[in-house]
Order: sequence, then C-alpha cells, then structure tokens
Amino acid sequence: MPHYTLRHLTRFTYDKPVSESLMEVRMQPRSEGAQRCLRFELGINPRGRVLGYRDYLGNSIHHFDVPGRHGQLTVTARAHVQVDAPPALPESLPDQAWAIVDAWCDDGEHWDFRHPSRFAVWNEPLVDYAMGLGTAAERAHDPLTTVRQVMAAVHQDFEYVPKSTRVDSPIDEALAARKGVCQDFAHVMIAIVRRLGLPARYVSGYIATRASGDRAGLVASATHAWVEVLLPEVGWAGFDPTNNIEAGVRHIRVAIGRDYADVPPTRGVFKGQSASQLAVSVEVKPASAPAALEPMLPDPQWATEDTAAAAEPDDEKALQSQQQQQ
Repeated sequence: MPHYTLRHLTRFTYDKPVSESLMEVRMQPRSEGAQRCLRFELGINPRGRVLGYRDYLGNSIHHFDVPGRHGQLTVTARAHVQVDAPPALPESLPDQAWAIVDAWCDDGEHWDFRHPSRFAVWNEPLVDYAMGLGTAAERAHDPLTTVRQVMAAVHQDFEYVPKSTRVDSPIDEALAARKGVCQDFAHVMIAIVRRLGLPARYVSGYIATRASGDRAGLVASATHAWVEVLLPEVGWAGFDPTNNIEAGVRHIRVAIGRDYADVPPTRGVFKGQSASQLAVSVEVKPASAPAALEPMLPDPQWATEDTAAAAEPDDEKALQSQQQQQ
C-alpha cells in the first residue's frame, strides 16, 4: 500500500496590484475505494478565510476571497495519501455485457457521462477519427476489450508534447495536430467511448513517475488526467491513454467530472485592470508512513504559464488563469 506526500503550489503574479481575488480550488485527493487521503492542508497568501464543501460527485471544493490589495496570490496544497492496488481487471467481459450497457441507456442511467460535453464533443473531426480506427472503436468485441483498444489507439496516434495546446483548446486542435497533453488524450478517448454508449468520466489528479536517471524516487512535475469507464460486472475502472496503462497505485485521484471544465485545479476572478502570470509547482514523493507534513518547505521549481491578457478598462473583473493538466 504505497503512501505519497503531495505539494501543489500555485502562484498568480499581477503586473499591477489588484483589489480583490475570489477563487475556488479542487486539490484535495478523494477518499474512496482503494485511495485514502490521510491529511490535507490548504494555505493562501495573502491570508484569507477558506471554506469548503463537497459537490454531488463527491469532489472536495475549497473557496476563498482575498479582499485587500495585493500583487501576488499563492495557493499551497499539501496532502498525505495512501493508494492501495485496485482489483485486477479480467481479460474480457461476458457476451451479454453490451446488453447491460444498452439497458443503462434505456433506463436513462449515467446520462451526464454518456453524452457529449464541452471538451468531449462528437464533432466531425472526432467522428472521422473514430471511424478511421475501424474495429478498435466499434462494438466488435466486449466492452472491456474495446476500451483497451481505444486507449492503445489514442496513445499510438497522438504525440505527447507539453504545452502544445492551451487549457481551453477544443478537441479539434489535438485531432488536427495529432499531438497534445494528457488533458487532450483523455478528452479524445472519452468522446470515442461515449459514442459507443459507455459511461465515461474525466479524472483530475496526479501520477507518480520516475525522475530521469533516478531509479529510487518517484516524482511528478504537473497535474495529470485520465479516464474512468463504467463497465458491467467491474464498475468504474481507470484507463490512462497518455501512458497506455490501466490506472493503478501511481494514479492519485483528486476530482471527477464530465471533462476538464468540471474539475480545473483553480478557477476564479480578480478585480482590477491587470495582466496576470500563472506559475505552478507540483511535487509527489513516496512516503513510508503517514508522518506529519514538514512545516517548512524548500523553494519550489516553478513552471510558468503564458501571461493572460489584461482586463478591458471598462471591466473591473478578469478571469484568473487556469492550470492545464500536462
């Protein structure tokens, strides 16, 4: 049962001081199934009162308001998570599995996860790509085999290129360029699987990966995204098309939704006529026990996003930059 400590720092820097920032944050790992969030802390600077609630899907959402003038806003999330190995998936599902999926459709179950959403759309480029996959994207096999084939096809056909798309890029851009980040891989796979009638949802979280040349430690430099599909006799199962693997002990789940639009790590607005720059630092480390998180942290390594456009003079509210899931 692996344990991980997480640190996710987000820094917004404004070229001119702003008078107020409002934000909601989705950074607390979920506690369900094979995963347990043993400790979570959220700090903001400048200081403010943080409130929280759970949405209808069980995601933990924190929100706050910083009313005073400030030129920088820093959000620091820290957690300790235990992730057990999920049950092994079978080689295939019984012949009647598609009939069960069709019964879900007839009964209207899981509607939100069976139909197009903002980023997982059934537009012409997506349909053309799915048709080109042939039996890999058809009901030629049982649902589990089909999902595995779709995952492998997306992984093979798309090149992983960090920052090749934007946080708000439509699915068309990744389909045209045949490249993107994990966010794009997940949206393409979700759209294809839903066209077959299978409920599919977007998972926002982290993945522990080995540092280059380092066999001892596991690290992650950005948030990650993958797909969960509801399968007869199995339940919700995770599939990572970016890496062409089934989700396991290295995948740390934070939030679930129809697509990225439902679960951005940060979303908010500020009051003022200013451009903002977003910098993010994510660290995932293995831990042997749920020890107390260290009170003092070393300086993070920041990954900086492009500067957002300034607010129009007659508009005192500007959107905060959102974090793309790399």
